[in-house]
Amino acid sequence: MAVVGTRLPTAYGRQITEEIVTDLAHNSITIVSGLARGIDTIAHRAALDAGARTIAVAACGLDTIYPAENANLAKQIIEHGALISEYPLGTKPKPEYFPRRNRILSGVSLGVLVTESGEGSGALITADQALEQNRDVLAVPGSVFSPASSGTNHLIQQGAKLVRNCQDILEELNLQAVAQQLEFKEIIPTSDTEAILLHKLSAEPSHIDEICAGSGLPVSTVSSTLAMMELKGLIKSIGSMKYVLAREARESYGVKVE
Repeated sequence: MAVVGTRLPTAYGRQITEEIVTDLAHNSITIVSGLARGIDTIAHRAALDAGARTIAVAACGLDTIYPAENANLAKQIIEHGALISEYPLGTKPKPEYFPRRNRILSGVSLGVLVTESGEGSGALITADQALEQNRDVLAVPGSVFSPASSGTNHLIQQGAKLVRNCQDILEELNLQAVAQQLEFKEIIPTSDTEAILLHKLSAEPSHIDEICAGSGLPVSTVSSTLAMMELKGLIKSIGSMKYVLAREARESYGVKVE
């Protein structure tokens, strides 16, 4: 879910963004935003604080963090999600790059949520691009007297889904059962190597060196297999090259482990 909004949020915008993003994170929804000041930063931080995955789409090369004060935030995002860009290394941010990158924000998401936005906010560009990409556009209403909510109120007037809380989003995108499905989904390896690694992992963090030593497999094999297992949702990387099971495994994996 892409979450965007003004760079100058009010206390209301900050609170509603934190609440909704935290609840989305608890429902296993990945949060996508643009690493900008304001709502973007709040959304990324709320997702990380809730232990969820978040993705930041940069408007410059990946060797440049903008704004600079989000350097530590970017490092955390890399450890618990991804920092992506269409621009090559060495590319510095330019004003025209920001609205251009917004199509990626909406393109990689099921929908775009605008939590607080004025009439001229770049978040409205993201909403327009979401419509062009056949993505859902959702918005949080605000006071008619608040300039910071004029953009979101206008989106709702034009037909965007009015959002009061996380449940409204889950219902609109038909995601009510996501968390339950993930909880009950079996951990079934598709190869002997995956079975061996699952046998060595638990709810307690294990460093990749420990996994290699315990499995007897080469580092290259372990590293590539762990990456694929994470994409499948079998395991989670918690940073510093440590891994845990995404959920409790059954006693039998269906693949024989010697």
